[in-house]
Amino acid sequence: MQFSYDNYQTEGFFDEMFDANGNVRKGYDAFKQRSEQLSFEEMVRRHQAAERALMAMGITFNVYSENEGTERIMPVDIIPRIIPSNDWAKLEKGLIQRIQAINLFIDDVYNEQRILKDGIVPRDLIESSKCFLKACMGLKPPKGIWCHITGTDLIKGDDGEYMVLEDNLRCPSGVSYMLENRELLKQTFPEVFARTDIRPVSDYPSRLLQMLQYISGRPDPTVCVLTPGIYNSAYFEHSYLAQQMGVELVDARDLVVHDGYVKMRTTKGFQVVDVIYRRIDDTFLDPHAFNPDSLIGIPGIFDVYKKGRVALANAPGTGVADDKVIYAYVPRIIKYYLGEEPIISNVRTYICREDEDRKYVLDNIENLVVKEANEAGGYGMLIGPKATKADHALFREKIKANPRNYIAQPTISLSRVPCLVDGAIEGRHVDLRPYILYGENINVIPGGLTRVALNKGSLVVNSSQGGGSKDTWVMW
Repeated sequence: MQFSYDNYQTEGFFDEMFDANGNVRKGYDAFKQRSEQLSFEEMVRRHQAAERALMAMGITFNVYSENEGTERIMPVDIIPRIIPSNDWAKLEKGLIQRIQAINLFIDDVYNEQRILKDGIVPRDLIESSKCFLKACMGLKPPKGIWCHITGTDLIKGDDGEYMVLEDNLRCPSGVSYMLENRELLKQTFPEVFARTDIRPVSDYPSRLLQMLQYISGRPDPTVCVLTPGIYNSAYFEHSYLAQQMGVELVDARDLVVHDGYVKMRTTKGFQVVDVIYRRIDDTFLDPHAFNPDSLIGIPGIFDVYKKGRVALANAPGTGVADDKVIYAYVPRIIKYYLGEEPIISNVRTYICREDEDRKYVLDNIENLVVKEANEAGGYGMLIGPKATKADHALFREKIKANPRNYIAQPTISLSRVPCLVDGAIEGRHVDLRPYILYGENINVIPGGLTRVALNKGSLVVNSSQGGGSKDTWVMW
């Protein structure tokens, strides 16, 4: 049986591949034409081969909440998500604007606090944030850059316009899946790549290394990747990026503060480390400065950092802008620091600490998505239309008990892309996480990780909640 999109259903949602009249959208022509030259059996075979390749390469993640073995692959779908060049140009400009403003905001919060004094962002909102670190007051990171690596989650609603769903600035993950998905799709559809102008993403590790070297300010600096260890959910990514950059992967046992510097234990003795790409949350980084119970940090490293003897990416304290309540203020932050309107809009957000917003959320919770301020991975979240009345009641009580900790947003029908599911082609909801590197310049990697809610009807794309991923093609 020939592979075909003839029976694919697009009603009710914005579809990335087909418009409302069933016409193929810009950029998808070559892929549609090539895929329809194959049999359905051949498409399924290629899909299964891609998943076997993921497992063979060891591209897995850990799921802490499961008892029956923790490692699994993130499923990949071989029908790509394709973004035309003009759409990408707007996204790139908007993301650069956003990162510039957020970086200025973080620096201001830990130094002059002008934005707090002017009442644009409430002072108590910052001081009550779990990710605001008083120890970082007065800190000036190398080159004035705080958020070196950002993964900003974007969605499309019914109107087809991109919106920012949230910012991820602490330890954004998933870039290894972006890179490996591209290699898999090159192997799966080599003839399409030969005939289509797709912007590359394979230079991400070299761009990451250049950025890390830049913030060191030293010639030929020693760079390493700091991981919490093999049981971390993103350990594969830590080891993958270290290997791709040609630098050492280290954990707390490998680093020590000695003679005022951070040094790495080697077979030849101690070696001074100049730059650390840390994949450890702020408060676990140094038990002397933050959480005294941390067993995965390096005692004394924060003091070395403050003296300018080691560079850290991302800078400690960056998580203050990762707070989902702070997210609601980013349009005001952009206007305050840059004097510009946001190029990419936020999703409409209700701030539960504000009386009027809180009343609206409590009265309409069954129609809203409620999120905890500092949770990630799809946890601490209520999707009102999918939840029970008991869930609604529980979250109402949570909001009343701690309104500072919650925001709410309308339930948005995320755009869909065709997927191969159980031997059939069906639409599934997606988001997009582009990766932004801030070094000498701000570089937005042309593509990113498209995450897919593989469970039918689900809006949750997180891998820990049954999500998968797609390769993202940005056209020249």
